[in-house]
Amino acid sequence: MAGLRIESEQEPLLGDTPGNREWDILETEEHYKSRWRSIRILYLTMFLSSVGFSIVIMSIWPYLQKIDQTADASFLGWVIASYSLGQMVASPIFGFWSNYRPRKEPLIVSIFISVAANCLYAYVHVPASHNKYYMLIARGLVGFGAGNVAVIRSYTAGATSLQERTNSMANISTCQALGFILGPVFQTCFAFIGEKGVTWDVIKLQINMYTTPALLGAFLGILNIILIFAILREHRVDDSGRQCKNINFDEESTDEVQVPQGNIDQVAVVAINVLFFVILFIFALFETFWGTCEELHCVIFIIVTPLTMDMYAWTQVQAVLYDGIILAALGVEAVVIFLGVKLFSRKIGERAILLGGLIVVWVGFFILLPWGNQFPKIQWEDLHNNSIPNTTFGEIIIGLWKSPMEDHNERPTGCSIEEAWCLYTPVIHLAQFLTSVVLIGIGYPVCNLMSYTLYSKILGPKPQGVYMGWLTASGSGARILGPVFISQVYAHWGPRWAFCLVCGIVVLTITLLGVVYKRLIAFSVRYGRIQE
Repeated sequence: MAGLRIESEQEPLLGDTPGNREWDILETEEHYKSRWRSIRILYLTMFLSSVGFSIVIMSIWPYLQKIDQTADASFLGWVIASYSLGQMVASPIFGFWSNYRPRKEPLIVSIFISVAANCLYAYVHVPASHNKYYMLIARGLVGFGAGNVAVIRSYTAGATSLQERTNSMANISTCQALGFILGPVFQTCFAFIGEKGVTWDVIKLQINMYTTPALLGAFLGILNIILIFAILREHRVDDSGRQCKNINFDEESTDEVQVPQGNIDQVAVVAINVLFFVILFIFALFETFWGTCEELHCVIFIIVTPLTMDMYAWTQVQAVLYDGIILAALGVEAVVIFLGVKLFSRKIGERAILLGGLIVVWVGFFILLPWGNQFPKIQWEDLHNNSIPNTTFGEIIIGLWKSPMEDHNERPTGCSIEEAWCLYTPVIHLAQFLTSVVLIGIGYPVCNLMSYTLYSKILGPKPQGVYMGWLTASGSGARILGPVFISQVYAHWGPRWAFCLVCGIVVLTITLLGVVYKRLIAFSVRYGRIQE
């Protein structure tokens, strides 16, 4: 066959230069280049989607207060949760769409929805009333647009061979993590514009520190749409890397092979969905909400910030600073893990790495259990700190957005006397806490990446849009339910019960993985077409 070459790419991590190639897959030079250009555009799409989410999250609460004085703490919680709710609803829809139509369609529509949502966010100050509901709608639509994650992962799974799959999924996760890390950094750069900024009266547009990040997100979305139109092409290969006939691709080719037939192992599919839900549910303890504390940029962890204030008698300013450093370190650690996992997966295998990741997470939470006879400092004053029972997430966030100097001077530190568990629960030593954070920061990205990789291999070369949609929806649901459950247990019974329950959940998850371990194999391996 003239013009054909036999090769496969071990995709370089975030690079454009081909790495090791094994001459065993039939592919034309043109198809090879077009396929990887398309995949890299989706890397960029994932990065820009993450930036679009995180670039405004720091300023949601002060902006909400500015546009609508009736907004309270509980409503802030709904605004924050609306993103995950929107993504949970949209993921199966876009996934189903991508199974039967060119993937450009759901990608462009979803990004357009995000662009429109960011523009709405910039204009929520215009209506005479009910401004907070417009912000709720805007954030929900941003989450709805983020449902394209299912399309991105299903396209990548269908356009890569088994050899390329782990590397490509690692690249997607790395781009996603980098977007979440850099988004708040970009937002900080707009702080110099100030709250007032400038107003474009003709179109009633206020350009200030709150709206500029959203407008940048909209601009990046438009740029992304243009690149998808210009570069993205429909590609589909089987598990060996041979070009397949694609229902999303109208062009005929004599070199294409038919999609291998066979039934997907539904037990393995359900098991991965459960594992993924538990992984994100557990990591909800370290999920973040962002905000601005006067001149200081703050981050609060669902449990971590109240925990460190209770255990170490940190002030709010100290908790914000130190926990913010921990967050930044976790982000860098996650990127390094994503880069390193691809090297180990070739030698160890995805199932073993997933099991190892869960064990590391369990060890991390076990170390976090309170031990010994030393107890935390008690707040005897009749004042409240940020972890009292029945305190909502919104109220915790509001507390951290108040003046840091005022809180530092007036608020007592330590574990509140109103929390009965403070009197009998030993302190979690700082060394325990830091060791636990490092271990969980290793285990979580490993489990996250391996879940997606194994899932895509189990599904095989058939269209994966709907299945990826359900997996994404499962993760979104976990991010909604996890913080609610864990925070209530922590508030009423303290860290010992909270972390014991987490350890128990991880043990059950490891048991489930052991039960289905032999079933978590690639579609083509299961039917004997490829040796594992």
